Amino acid sequence: MMYKGNKIEQEIQATENTLLDRSSSIVVVRNSISHNSLSPSRSYMKHVSLIFLTLQNVASILLLRYVRTTPGPRFINSTAVLNSEIQKTIFSILLLIYEQRSVITSFKVIYNKIIRQSKDTLKTGIPALLYTLQNNLLFVAISNLDAATLQVSFQLKIFTTAIFTVLILRRPLNLVQWLALFLLFLGISLVQIENMTSVTPKHDVNPVLGLISVVSACTLSGLAGVYFEKILKGSDVSVWIRNIQLGLFGMLFGFLTVYISDGTQIKTKGFLFGYTDIVWIAITIQSAGGLLVALVIKYADNILKGFATSLAIIISCVISITLFDFQLTFLFSLGTIFVIFSLFIYSKPDLITHVPIFNIIFKDRSVLF
Repeated sequence: MMYKGNKIEQEIQATENTLLDRSSSIVVVRNSISHNSLSPSRSYMKHVSLIFLTLQNVASILLLRYVRTTPGPRFINSTAVLNSEIQKTIFSILLLIYEQRSVITSFKVIYNKIIRQSKDTLKTGIPALLYTLQNNLLFVAISNLDAATLQVSFQLKIFTTAIFTVLILRRPLNLVQWLALFLLFLGISLVQIENMTSVTPKHDVNPVLGLISVVSACTLSGLAGVYFEKILKGSDVSVWIRNIQLGLFGMLFGFLTVYISDGTQIKTKGFLFGYTDIVWIAITIQSAGGLLVALVIKYADNILKGFATSLAIIISCVISITLFDFQLTFLFSLGTIFVIFSLFIYSKPDLITHVPIFNIIFKDRSVLF
């Protein structure tokens, strides 16, 4: 779903403050070579990672929406969150083994970094709890919002991350970034107004519940990412170790959620009630999201990541029109344009100088930055 993608980015580019999933708070060393001098293999990986991230963003939302709305038995949300955490942890261990080129060495690293440095590991407990709650809320949101609306609305996590960055980390934003946040909030508001006032019949959904769920999820996402950056800033722990730490706590909190909220239902129906092949595919694609974010941050840059997110929004809208009878309206289109534009200028404020009207209004560039 939409989880690890939030932790890598905040520790790499403090000024960008964009939270994409749980991975956004993990430290990744960015190669200092300019894009003009990229090696062919690195350039190839950049484009491959962006393509896969775009496809993952589209597929995860659409598939989750599909499996939550098709007729028949529906799986229990909390079990999907727990299974996703298990998959993420397994993927991270396998990738650590690949990185270390040795199974024995990898488990020694896990022992030294996770067990022996238990205080550092315990620090990941709070963000892991927040992300577990976020993921459960996102399942509620996807059950009550169409895929295109959720895809656009979930970008509110950028807004909440920026606000918490200012309040908790005391990190200032420039005028362009504040403008981007305003446009982002305005765009999402237009999309939600359209969703709440639509005259198109919507069966078995509650738009108000969907809105509350996605706003709450974005708030938890922003808070978790900023908290993670605050307590672990400067850490040299690898991406995969951080993911394993988060996964261990994620599994613990996921199990507690399953037991507390759905224990009775699971005893009656079974843990894997409602699971089909397509459900497993949807969960697996969602689990891979954070790992793809790591690749994008390593091989690409924030502007290209913003392009991938924007392209995913557009593709989701087109597919939703075809498969889910989604009605594209003026308000939704206008709101989406605002959101996409804000993604670019927030991550790369210099881009605003290429917009003719701003060249006229702000002749002194120092005012903007």
